[in-house]
Amino acid sequence: MTKPTPLAVQLGRALRAHRQATKLSQDDFADRIKMHRAYYSAIERGEKNITLVTLHRIADGFGVSMSKLLADLG
Repeated sequence: MTKPTPLAVQLGRALRAHRQATKLSQDDFADRIKMHRAYYSAIERGEKNITLVTLHRIADGFGVSMSKLLADLG
């Protein structure tokens, strides 16, 4: 397994904060965006470098823009 990059870890933390703000479990959110929970969990841990398509899918699940998610990294 590759070591998580700092940017992937930052993104994972931002996604976890959004998910927790929605009061959804990883299982429930992964179901909402039709993604396997284990894969979504790895994203939150910063273990996956995701594509823009995946980021868009996650943003849609939260009902926010991709730019909003990225703005929350800093």
